[in-house]
Amino acid sequence: MSDAQSRIDETVKANDVVLFMKGNKDMPQCGFSSRVAGVLNYIGVDYTDVNVLADEEIRAGIKEYSDWPTIPQLYIKGEFVGGCDIITEMTLSGELDGMFSDNGVAFDKDAADKIREANG
Repeated sequence: MSDAQSRIDETVKANDVVLFMKGNKDMPQCGFSSRVAGVLNYIGVDYTDVNVLADEEIRAGIKEYSDWPTIPQLYIKGEFVGGCDIITEMTLSGELDGMFSDNGVAFDKDAADKIREANG
């Protein structure tokens, strides 16, 4: 395992929720990262953000680590969940709520319901 892979693995295992993204949770630097960070921020999930633009080894390494070609990438309790399209679908279906609940991750259920109502 490369140094980047080791750092990614440590980050994913040490934090309940991790979002590898372009930019950070306060200032995303691409629309897809902004969408996923926006959902997590809106529903009040406490998560660690990793700016892949700040480290080229992490940017390349995360794609190998997950065997997923795009960024952002969301991990919950060490498990790769998906990218923007998958997180959007899971949010709208309520599946993401279930995943957070099943893993003991706090979130605002009312806020999640509002997202679904607004997109229903």
